[in-house]
Amino acid sequence: MSAASRSTFVVHGRLAMREARLTAARSGRLGLQIMSFEQAAVRLAGGFARPIDEESLRAAIQAVLSTTPMGELENIKMLPGMISAAADTLHKAWRAGIDLVGRSAEHPRLDAMARLEAAVLTQLPTGMMRPVDIVAAARSRLAHAPAVLGAMEIVGLTELSPCWRPMVKELAERIPVQWRAGPRAVPAWLEDTGVRIVRSGASAPAVRSISAATAYHEAIEAMRWARSLLASGVSPSEIAIATASPADYDDHFLALRADANLALHFVHGVRTVTTREGQAAAALADVVVRGLSQSRFRRLAALCRDSAPLAALPAGWLRVLPTDAPLSTQTAWDRLLGRLKAEDWPDSLNHAPALRAAVELLAKGPDAAQEIGKAFLKGRPLSIWRKALLAGPAASIDVTLETLKQDDGLEACVSVAWMPASALAASPRRFVRLIGLNSSRWPRGIAEDRLIPDHIIPTAELDPLPVSLADRRDFETILATTSGEVVLSRARRDSDGRLLGRSPLLPAHGAETYLRRNAVPEHAYSETDRLMARPQEFAADPQAIGARACWRDWRLADVTPHDGLVRADHPLILAVLARTQSASSLKALLRSPLGFLWRYAFGWKAPQSSAEPLVLDALAAGDLIHLVLDCALRSLEEARGLASADAAAIDAAVAEAAEAVAGQWESERPVPPNVIWGRTLRDARLLAGQALAYGDDHLPGSRSYGEVPFGGSEPKSTSELPWDASLSVTIPNTGFRIAGYIDRLDIAGDGSRALVRDYKTGRPPKGDIRLNGGRELQRCLYAFAVRALLGDNVAISASLLYPREPLDLQLDDPEAVLAEITGYLQAARTAFASGAALPGPDTGSDYDDLAFALPANAGATYCKRKKTSATERLGEVAKVWETE
Repeated sequence: MSAASRSTFVVHGRLAMREARLTAARSGRLGLQIMSFEQAAVRLAGGFARPIDEESLRAAIQAVLSTTPMGELENIKMLPGMISAAADTLHKAWRAGIDLVGRSAEHPRLDAMARLEAAVLTQLPTGMMRPVDIVAAARSRLAHAPAVLGAMEIVGLTELSPCWRPMVKELAERIPVQWRAGPRAVPAWLEDTGVRIVRSGASAPAVRSISAATAYHEAIEAMRWARSLLASGVSPSEIAIATASPADYDDHFLALRADANLALHFVHGVRTVTTREGQAAAALADVVVRGLSQSRFRRLAALCRDSAPLAALPAGWLRVLPTDAPLSTQTAWDRLLGRLKAEDWPDSLNHAPALRAAVELLAKGPDAAQEIGKAFLKGRPLSIWRKALLAGPAASIDVTLETLKQDDGLEACVSVAWMPASALAASPRRFVRLIGLNSSRWPRGIAEDRLIPDHIIPTAELDPLPVSLADRRDFETILATTSGEVVLSRARRDSDGRLLGRSPLLPAHGAETYLRRNAVPEHAYSETDRLMARPQEFAADPQAIGARACWRDWRLADVTPHDGLVRADHPLILAVLARTQSASSLKALLRSPLGFLWRYAFGWKAPQSSAEPLVLDALAAGDLIHLVLDCALRSLEEARGLASADAAAIDAAVAEAAEAVAGQWESERPVPPNVIWGRTLRDARLLAGQALAYGDDHLPGSRSYGEVPFGGSEPKSTSELPWDASLSVTIPNTGFRIAGYIDRLDIAGDGSRALVRDYKTGRPPKGDIRLNGGRELQRCLYAFAVRALLGDNVAISASLLYPREPLDLQLDDPEAVLAEITGYLQAARTAFASGAALPGPDTGSDYDDLAFALPANAGATYCKRKKTSATERLGEVAKVWETE
C-alpha cells in the first residue's frame, strides 16, 4: 500500500477505537490506522519503542522500592498502597511534562521521587520509554511522518496531556492534521498550532431529569429505561448508561444484568473477583493471608481442584475431613493426617502425604505467595494472581484482588453500554442516561496527589486535567453530542438513608420527576420486576398462591396444613415412626411434633459454623465433659476399678483424660481462644472429678461402664460391654424401638443390682422432677433398657446426677413412670400417624434450632396463637406438658 493512501485516526478510549474500527470496516476504508495519540507517537518514534504500561511500571516499582532511599517517604514506602501511589504520581509527572530530576533540589520529596524514577527506568525493559522520551524520538523522525502516519485526524478529544502538545504542532507542519471537534469545546492551545479545526453545531436532544430513591433504585430505573428502548426497536449500540465514577454502581448493574438476562457491556471492565477465575485467586489469597481453616481449604479445593497439589487426590476426598473441625492450625492438620488410614479414603489408598504437602505449602503464608500461586493456579487465575502481586504486597493480596478489573467478554459495538462519562464523551450514542448526578459525585472534587501535595508542586501544574473540570467538560460534551434523548438521574438518599444534594450541573435542565421506589414501572426490566410490579400477575403464580395461603394460615388461631397437619398414615410419617428412636427423638415427638417431623422425616438441621467460637455453647460443653468422663472412667476401670479408686487416682485419671480429649477435640471441632479454652478444660476436669467421686455407696464388687451402647448403637470404644449392643430394645405396647448410650452404668458383682446415671452438666431444676413436662425421658427409658438386657431379676436404680451442685435426683418408681410414659407415647404415635405434626411447647423456644422455619418471633406470637387449637388436636399427648 502506498504512503499516499495511508491515514491515521486518533481517538480516545477502547470503546471509541472499537467503534471506529467497525465503522471503517463497514465503509471499506483501507490504509486507515486507528489508535491513541500516544500510540501514534510511538509508531513515529520507530524501532522497538513502546510506552510504559501499568503492569510493567508496577513491577519495576516493586522491584526497586525496597532498595531505593526515599527520604521522608522511607517510613511508608513498604505500606500497602505505596506501589499504586507511586505509579500514579509518576504517570502524572510524565503526562504533565515535569522533569523530576531537574527539580529535585526544590524539595526532598521531589528528590525521593527522582531517585525512584531513575531506579524504575533502569528496571524497565529496553525500548520502554516515558512520554518525554517518546516525543524526543518521534521529533527526530518527523521527516517520516507522511509515510508512517499519513494525514492525521483527531476525533472525539476535548483535551490532550501537555506532554504531547508540542508534537501536535510539529506534526501539523509536516502532515495534514485535523482536529474534528464537532460540538465539543476546543482547547485554547490549539489556536496557533496550524491544526485544522472542524466544528459543527451541537445536537438538541430531549433532556429530562428524574430523582430516584437510592443509587440501587437509579440502576433499576436505568435497566427499565434500556429495556423499554430495546422493546421499541432501538438498536443496543445506540443506548448508553454512564456516570462520572462507575465503581459506585458496578455491583448493582452486575446483579441486575444477570436478573434481566441483558447484554450490558461494562466498558471499563468488571471486577476480577466477580468471575470464576478471580474467585479461584481470591480463595487462595484468603488462605495465604488469613491462614488455614477447613472452610477456606474447602473453598480452595472446589475452585482449584485441577491444581497440581490437589489433582492427585481422588474424587470425594473431602469426606475425610471432619465436618465440625476448624483445622485452623498446622498442628491440627498434622494430627488429622497422622491418624488417616487407607480405608478412610474413597479409593482405599492413603493420600495423606500429598495432602500434607499441599497444607505445608499453604502454611508458608505471604512470604511464599509466588510459589504458592504457581503451584495452585494456572492459566487465567495465575495471571490474575501475578498481576495482584505486582499491584501490592503479598500480605494484602486479598485487598489488591478486589481492585483488579478485566474485560467482561461482551462486544461493545452491539451491546447496551455501561461506562464512565469520559468514554461516552469520546464515543457518543443516540440514547443516553446519566446517573449519579449528586453533589460531590458529579463533578468530583479535586484531590491532591498522595505523594506530591499542592505545596510542593501546585495541583494545577501536576494535574492540568483535574477530574472536576473533566467531569464538567464530559457532561457538556455528552449533551452536545447526543442526538436522541438524555435522561439525567440522581439519588435522593444514600444506602444509610442520609439525604443527598443535587449536582450543580442539574438546575439548568428544568424540574425533576420524582420516582417512587415502589411505583409500578411502565416497562419491567426482568421477569422478577414484572411480577413484583403487577400484583394481579404475581397473584396467579403458584409460588405466590402458596406463600399468601401460608401467611393467612399462620394468622389464624386454628391449626392448618401450614402448621403441620398432614394426611393420615402418610408413608413418610409411618416410615419415621418405624425407625429406631432415641430419648431425644421421643422427647421431640412429645414436646414438638412439628420439629420431630422436620428433623427426623425431612432431615432438616441448622447449619453449623466451623468458625472458632468465643466460648463453647451449652451443648458442646456438655459433650466435652461427657467425653472426659467416659475416658477417665475407662482408665480407672482398667486399673483397680472406680469403686476402689481414691480421690488422687480419680484426679489423675481425669487430668489424663482431659488432655487426651482436648487433643482429639482440637482436631475435630471448633475451639475458643487459648485462654478461654484452658478455662473450659479446667471446668471440665473439675466437673468430671466431682461426678466420678460423687457418693461412696458403691455397689458391692461393682463394675462401672461409660457410654454404654444399646439397641443397635455402635460402641464408642473397644472396652468390654455388659451385653450384646446389637440386641433390639422395644418399649412395650408402643411399637417404638429405642437405642442410645447410657452415660454410666454400675453393676454389682453378683449381678443383682444396677445403677443407671445420666450426667447433667447444667443447673438442676427446682424441686423434685419425674418427667418434667416430657423433658426427662432418659432415666426411665435407660432403666427399662437395662432391665430388658440384663433380665427382670436385677434391681434397677435410675438417677440424674448434677455434678455442679452436686445433686443426685433418684427416680422413685421406674416401673410406674414407664407405664405413664407408655401411655403418652401411645397417644403421641396415634396423633402423629393421624397427621397431627403440630407445634408444641418447645417449638420456637430459645433452644429450637429450627425456629428459622417459623414466622419471626414465633415463640411470642405464632406459637401462642396456635397453642389452644394444637393442644385440643393433640389430645392426650398434651397432658405430658403439665407433668412434674
